Amino acid sequence: MSLRALGLTALLALTACGSTADMQLYPTTGPFAAETPPPVIHAKAETTEETSGALTFKLPDRTKCKGTWSALAPKVISKSRGLSLTLRGGPGGNVGNSIETVGGINSGEIYAVCKDGTRVQGQFVMGSSTTSGTGTATDTRGNTYKLLF
Repeated sequence: MSLRALGLTALLALTACGSTADMQLYPTTGPFAAETPPPVIHAKAETTEETSGALTFKLPDRTKCKGTWSALAPKVISKSRGLSLTLRGGPGGNVGNSIETVGGINSGEIYAVCKDGTRVQGQFVMGSSTTSGTGTATDTRGNTYKLLF
């Protein structure tokens, strides 16, 4: 598996089918956090092998929401040029490019609009060689969430 694929896989803990993943939004402040016990929102992210995809979930009152998740996987581009004066290297030397995913912390965002007009947006970070991440999100109903996957 390439570093890029591994980093993108780290976006979310993958389900058995490999193309969708689950993230949880835990209310920390606002009307949903005041409920006992506070509800947990389970969101499904699609096309997790890519750098963005569809996001779907239902708010605790069963309002359907659709949106997008997106993650950034930084890359390093290296270029090499040289002149070979040996017979083994062939005439002209070597010229090439390589692109690599940078290890470390990758960032991403979620944004969704619900059927009733509620908007949910948030940010997250994840390690490029892990299968988990964390972040925060807010909605236009006055709720703040801890985002975990």
